[in-house]
Amino acid sequence: MESESTVTTCYRHPKVESHVRCTRCDRYICPSCMREAAVGHQCPECVKEGARSIRQARTAFGGRITSAPLVTYVLIALNVLAYLGELVRPSIVDRFEMLGRGLVGPDGTHYVWLNNYPSYLHPEGLVGGEWYRLITGAFLHLPPTEGTFGITHIVMNMVSLWTIGRVVESQLGRIRYIALYFLSALGGSVLVLLIAPDEATLGASGAIFGLGAAYYVMARRLGADMRGVNQFMAGLMLWLVVSAWATSWQGHLGGLLAGGVVTLAYAYAPRDQRRDLVQAGACVALLALLVILAMAKVAELTV
Repeated sequence: MESESTVTTCYRHPKVESHVRCTRCDRYICPSCMREAAVGHQCPECVKEGARSIRQARTAFGGRITSAPLVTYVLIALNVLAYLGELVRPSIVDRFEMLGRGLVGPDGTHYVWLNNYPSYLHPEGLVGGEWYRLITGAFLHLPPTEGTFGITHIVMNMVSLWTIGRVVESQLGRIRYIALYFLSALGGSVLVLLIAPDEATLGASGAIFGLGAAYYVMARRLGADMRGVNQFMAGLMLWLVVSAWATSWQGHLGGLLAGGVVTLAYAYAPRDQRRDLVQAGACVALLALLVILAMAKVAELTV
């Protein structure tokens, strides 16, 4: 009979007799702790340590490979929820659409900006300190009652977001994709502020045009067949022209430019340990530039 001193037990379960060792740490493990390995068995701690040491697969632009375009789903859901909110409370549009400067009366009536406005009117928009409009306007769309465009506005934008967003997100990964989307939306709002500060605008088009620019830049960087991509961009440019009378061409162009700048940094950053730093630095630099431009314009408008 084996003596008690020679009985070996599992390091995680001292009361369980064990005769198998972990092939990595050489500790005894019981059947409940055994994890199948290429050779023999490993303990749970060594399995976790091995998983941490394995380098995760990355796309050509440094993003983590994901199985589902989760961010695109969330963005579509946010836009649809905001639209439903507009239908229930139409005042949401006036409260959160992009507006550089305007005036509102005590009864809630909105007026075009006047330099020497009467005392019973109050500034609204960015000149009134409502800086959130730079982003919130990108989640609102024209209500169904707005002429022939109406509900087509959100339908076209969400179809475009679904079509382009899934491709761009799969290549950039979620973090880079979120940064691209919001910087494109901000870029569109800032260009509206710079060119047409008295114009109230809304819609996700600026952000989606940014995704379109990203799609083009990524295709060129990956050496894809550009014939289909060029056709897509020609349609995008046509919509930019049409939008001159349908919606805000300034927002579309601003989103296109911002998205192009961000994706150029993503695509041509050095493919070494500096890549994440260069890409993040480019995003921060663009954000700082947009904020400075917005603040300078608002300061000019309030003089």
